[in-house]
Amino acid sequence: MLNVYLSGEIHTDWRDQIEAGAKGLNISFAAPVTDHAASDDCGVAILGAEPDKFWHDHKGAKLNAIRTRMGIEEADVVVVRFGDKYKQWNAAFDAGYAAALGKSLIILQQPEHDHALKEVDAAALAVARTPEQVVQMLRYVLDGTLPG
Repeated sequence: MLNVYLSGEIHTDWRDQIEAGAKGLNISFAAPVTDHAASDDCGVAILGAEPDKFWHDHKGAKLNAIRTRMGIEEADVVVVRFGDKYKQWNAAFDAGYAAALGKSLIILQQPEHDHALKEVDAAALAVARTPEQVVQMLRYVLDGTLPG
C-alpha cells in the first residue's frame, strides 16, 4: 500500500483527477479538509468564537495543522499542488515540512511558477504539470509500468 498525501490548492478538482486515474492501484489517499469555509472556521466552531480575526484564523490553523502533520508524517509520497489563482503559502510550508522529513515529494505546478518555486522544486523528486503525470508517476513507482 502506498500512502499519498495530496496537499495544496483547494479550488480545482486536481485531487479527484488523481484519485480517479489511480483507481485500481494499491494507493491510500489523504488530504486536508478542502471545504474552504469548514477549514477556515473549524477552530471557532469547536473551541469558541473569537472577536479578533487573527485569533479566529490562529485557532483554525492550529487545528488544521494536526491533520496536515499527521497526513504528511504518515505519507510515503507527498504531492503538493500550486494553483494559479492564489498564493498558497501553506502549500509551500507543507512542501518544506515534507522535505525536512525526507518524504518523497512531487510538486504539481504550471510553468509560469517555475521561477517563484525554484527552491521548492529543487527539494522535490519530481515536478509535474498535470494530474495525469502524477498518476503515471505513482503507477510507475508501484509497478514499473510506463504510460502508453
